[in-house]
Amino acid sequence: MRHLLLSLCSLFAFNAKAQTFKNPESLFDPTPYGFSHASSVSATGELIYISGQSGGLGKEHLLSNNFREQTQVALQNIVTVLDSYNLKPQNLIKITILIVDHSQEKLKIWNEEINKVWKNKPFPTSTLIPVPKLAIDGMLIEVDAVAYKAKK
Repeated sequence: MRHLLLSLCSLFAFNAKAQTFKNPESLFDPTPYGFSHASSVSATGELIYISGQSGGLGKEHLLSNNFREQTQVALQNIVTVLDSYNLKPQNLIKITILIVDHSQEKLKIWNEEINKVWKNKPFPTSTLIPVPKLAIDGMLIEVDAVAYKAKK
């Protein structure tokens, strides 16, 4: 009987959702802007910290001068890193977005592109920081992230 109980507890723990996302009703709804107010991880697992990914394409780090294209590439670079851990965008718990010369138009583009990547919400928590310049001339966006991988 004890073995059966331990097996059932293990099965439940394995199937339990490790991440939770919260958007308190007394705060504004952040989902149209592509983020959640808070996230937590309660299960044993691994945190993966992803360095700032730019809109530079490939090993040559080719930079388009188009903000939308750089945004698409930066998000794809995040997905590539996640893939190397067998994770999906839904495993991200926190992102930070740095946008050069931030504007409402750039925010609109960011929201459109993040919605293409995060098809199955909830969104991760998020901080957007307008900046005058990034590390390399021509970089228009940089996104870093923290992901969570549950132990199996």
